[in-house]
Amino acid sequence: HSRDRNYKAELKSCCLDAVPLEFGDFHPLKLITVTESKTKKTVRKGSTSSTSSSSSSSIMDPLSSMLDGSDPLSQFVATADPLTSAIMGAGKSNANMDPGKKQREKAEDTAVGNDFEPWSGKRTYILARYTTTEKLSINLFMGSEKGKATSPGSAVSEKVRTRLEELDDLEEGSQKELLNLTQQDYINRIEELNQSLKDAWATDQKVKALKIVIQCSKLLSDTTVIQFYPSKFVLITDILDTFGKLVYERILSMCASSRVSLPGIPVPDNFGPDEVNETAKETCLNWFFKIASIRELISRFYVEVAILKCNTFLSKTGISETLPRLTSMIRGIGDPLVAVYARAYLCKVGMEVAPHLKDNLNKNFFDFLSTFKQIHGETVQNQLAVQRVEIPVYLTLYSPAIDWILQCIAYRAPETLLTEMMDRCKTLGNNALLLNSVMSAFRPEFIAARSMDFIGMIKDCEESGFPKHLLFQSLGLNLALADPPENDRLQILNEAWKVITKLKSPQDYVNCAEVWIEYTCKHFTKREVNTVLSDVIKHLTPDRAFEDAYPQLQSIIAKVLDQFHDFAVLFSMEKFLPFLDMFQKECVKVEVCKSIMNVFIRQQQELTRDPVILNALMHICKTMHDSVNALTLEDEKRSLAILISGFIRMVSFGRDFEQQLSFYVEARSTFCNLEPVLIQLIHSVNQLAMETKKVMKGNHSRKTAAFVRACAAYCFITIPSLTSIFARLNLYLLSGQIALANQCLSQADAFFKAAISLVAEVPKMINIDGKMRTSEGFLLEFLNNFFSTLLMVPDHPEQGVLYLVRGLLNVIQDYIWEDHSDSKVRIYINVLHLLAAASQETYLYHVDKVDSNDNLYGSDPKFLAEINKLAETLIGQILDHLKTLGKDEVRTLEHIKRQSKQPNMSHFADLTVRLPLQSRT
Repeated sequence: HSRDRNYKAELKSCCLDAVPLEFGDFHPLKLITVTESKTKKTVRKGSTSSTSSSSSSSIMDPLSSMLDGSDPLSQFVATADPLTSAIMGAGKSNANMDPGKKQREKAEDTAVGNDFEPWSGKRTYILARYTTTEKLSINLFMGSEKGKATSPGSAVSEKVRTRLEELDDLEEGSQKELLNLTQQDYINRIEELNQSLKDAWATDQKVKALKIVIQCSKLLSDTTVIQFYPSKFVLITDILDTFGKLVYERILSMCASSRVSLPGIPVPDNFGPDEVNETAKETCLNWFFKIASIRELISRFYVEVAILKCNTFLSKTGISETLPRLTSMIRGIGDPLVAVYARAYLCKVGMEVAPHLKDNLNKNFFDFLSTFKQIHGETVQNQLAVQRVEIPVYLTLYSPAIDWILQCIAYRAPETLLTEMMDRCKTLGNNALLLNSVMSAFRPEFIAARSMDFIGMIKDCEESGFPKHLLFQSLGLNLALADPPENDRLQILNEAWKVITKLKSPQDYVNCAEVWIEYTCKHFTKREVNTVLSDVIKHLTPDRAFEDAYPQLQSIIAKVLDQFHDFAVLFSMEKFLPFLDMFQKECVKVEVCKSIMNVFIRQQQELTRDPVILNALMHICKTMHDSVNALTLEDEKRSLAILISGFIRMVSFGRDFEQQLSFYVEARSTFCNLEPVLIQLIHSVNQLAMETKKVMKGNHSRKTAAFVRACAAYCFITIPSLTSIFARLNLYLLSGQIALANQCLSQADAFFKAAISLVAEVPKMINIDGKMRTSEGFLLEFLNNFFSTLLMVPDHPEQGVLYLVRGLLNVIQDYIWEDHSDSKVRIYINVLHLLAAASQETYLYHVDKVDSNDNLYGSDPKFLAEINKLAETLIGQILDHLKTLGKDEVRTLEHIKRQSKQPNMSHFADLTVRLPLQSRT
């Protein structure tokens, strides 16, 4: 027999006694404040008061006292090495006495910051944008064709090596021309030359390295395949940059070798020329003399610009004196395209080594403007005719170079300079190429403030040449980043859209529309946005042009979603859903639907019942659901299910519970292929039943009782469609608990019976995250939860005492457990706890308004006898298991005691205390 328990008395005895609290100066939960006393020491006080007194400084806090700077480790470091401290002290005094320190600090203030887009950021775009299918040629001298220099450790004899070096020293006429190269072959050859340069430098073949650089720079005078010129410029200037870095680091290392080597104190990068030794200066001059002897202007210019930074070894004003001379040298280059890229490279290197010298940047641009008329000269026109290149295509080749020059000029430039640049463009007859570069390079705030002026200039540009739609595209990019004057906003949109809507090319049109939709969403209402979307549909529907514009259309959707967070407004646009219909390719359409749902879940703050939103989102979620097939990856299914479940959780019809249940019924039929969504629906319906109970305060009317039974039926029908057996088990148990809470006893019985019959089907191994795991741990956890619930479940009048417990024990008895497993015994021991609780006069817990067996039987002797009989059977099963474990033991109790002391057998400890065993063998 189980002992009688008085749960209330036990609970009271377990509670801690309340102790009266005296509110003094100190309390562990009070905030700790630090107040500064008159002696300037910090003292931690228990009081929340912020007043400071002289007495507070007398309190000694051992932790705070360590914060006064007297760290013994720091003191030891400061005094341990007198030589180091002397050197560091001397360094500080020298810095204080350095007359050029203020100048260097000023230069650092004008240095390029993180807000300046570097050339490397434009490199990838240029290589991808300016390509060609025509054959290319490249001139190589014989020494570089092999691609790798002879290493010192090779097996080539000294005589052969000497001969190779003599070949390197031949005149530059020793060349080989490689013809009919594809673009990729050409790029590979350039990369080989870059590697040859590094190898030659590493093997101390400086002359060969210089020859490689000269040959590469010569290629920049060749414009036979003019469309490829910007990409060629990028590739070859990479080699020039490598060469300049190698030369500079070599001379810098020569300076370092003559200095006192101090650990952790490298040669500063901003040292003065007075600190450079004679050997380094002589080497530096030697390089400049070698470069000065190069005959070709372009080669001489590019190589000298590459090592421009080396002027710092010779003179403080070396760079500022050299830049004007190099700028003037470009005037000798006849081809305007070659000249503008030479200016771009000079500005690039100038911004790296001397960003504070702005005059040189301005001079380069003004020189370019003065020679701009050459673009329309006879020489250029003949060249374009031979290569069959149209003027609009030719003018776009200038954009990277002009954009870069203007970006360098506009960086942290005053408004007056930008206004001057704008006026100079006007004097050239509002040339479209320059105007586009100005809008690309100048600050968006500057452009936006003068939007109407720029629109006027765009109108005045000639139709031939640079396309006008590109100008409006550049203007739109600026207006997306900065706001124009409020009074001009509608006129700006009208003027721009007049031009954009007349574009005949769908690709040109959608490129502009993609930019201007952001401006429209930002400053106007849904009516204007709806008009723009309608115009896009009108332009891209003929001949299914939208199929070539999916990236731009996705961008348009993203920009609309970024600005419109009110989905009632968004879906009230007539053309929004028709716009989505243009995404005919399934994978693209699903991605767009996912982006919409992500924004909805992230931005929607309140639950919704708006029919416009619900219908639109049901359509979008159905599109995502219907894309699932046998080949869909599990990760993709999971991501779709999360989005759809998020939508379901955001739907609420308030007190209209029947409408809510109807929505869940529709959702179940729509999303039947995604198991996580079905699980979410079951949870939502169970929650709906509990909300009904809460509204009725537990006293159901006939109507609400029928409604919660309908909720239970929904769950009972839906659960069998799930594939995960543990999901079914847990949902059967949860739904049974919900039904019991709502006094639906027959429905609860049905759930529990279904769970009992399903336990027998649990496999020994289950798949968890792609790995097979034993299921016993999960089953044990479920059964413990189940038995805890069964204490509250009243017996059926026609089924006998504890019929659900008996049925579940029969299933457990017949279940095939793993060999050498004690899971069954663990369950039996827990059932003994259940039987002990069931035999009490009053149960530990109840369901509100549901009579459990303590009320039904009232401690009836027959009921208790049945419990005792069942307990005897279980104890017998436990003892049989223990016999098996202790075959060689004489006394079972001793074996139990030994087993209970093992870490993984602690569940036998109760038996050693409770079972009055003497000797059962």
